[in-house]
Amino acid sequence: MKRAILASLAIALLVACPGAAVQQGPSDTLRAYAEALQQGRVDEAYRMLSDDAKRSMSLEAFRRAVKENPDDVLEIARALARPTADPVVTATATVPNGDELTLVLEGGKWRIDAAAVDLYGQSTPRQALVGFLRAYERKRYDVVLRYVPDAEIEGSAAPDDAAPKASPAAAMADPDAGAPAAIPPARPRGEPVRLTAEKLRAAWEGPQKDQVGRIVQAIKAALPTATIEETGDSAAMAYGAGGTVALVREHGGWKIRDF
Repeated sequence: MKRAILASLAIALLVACPGAAVQQGPSDTLRAYAEALQQGRVDEAYRMLSDDAKRSMSLEAFRRAVKENPDDVLEIARALARPTADPVVTATATVPNGDELTLVLEGGKWRIDAAAVDLYGQSTPRQALVGFLRAYERKRYDVVLRYVPDAEIEGSAAPDDAAPKASPAAAMADPDAGAPAAIPPARPRGEPVRLTAEKLRAAWEGPQKDQVGRIVQAIKAALPTATIEETGDSAAMAYGAGGTVALVREHGGWKIRDF
């Protein structure tokens, strides 16, 4: 645990102190930090940490962690002293609607990352949620389909008493029903039904409009400050009063499994 804390503090030193990085370069800062740890200059190493890192760990706690885990500290210091390449220094700005803008430090100047022009990105769970919300608000159901897992787009055969599922695939609904249904009753038993942009539009602007609207607004309200838990190819974010949106990584991009 302490080892993980020290490693995260080393990273925080880079990403949260762009001014220092501009002056001496990230590799120089890493080496200075590593040398301070190796030589037992704990207070000096602590002074190199970012303000956020210092708020999360006091000087006394830092001293204690170093003292109680000397072997781990030395191992971390040796690794930091020999990075395989110059670290890429980035900064993230969050705008009021929850969108995140990434900047990259290049040649002493901040540049806007290419992701800033990708309105419907899927490289991270948060980016996927932002893109999904944007597509929904613009009624771009063709784009919303990008955020639906392949199995749900293709449809899957299931018993007629299959439990309803809250997801984009729930657009395959009974036109006369007011709640999502996983399988439309009018199809032959066991026959898969492909999800299309028009089916999404018909359901989400028809019988499911109010329900989906409430869910989307709750996700949008929670997104700017929510923590997204990511484990392997799965991710989840809590929203509203007990709601959870689940995501899955597929073909390198994140998609929404259910909400």
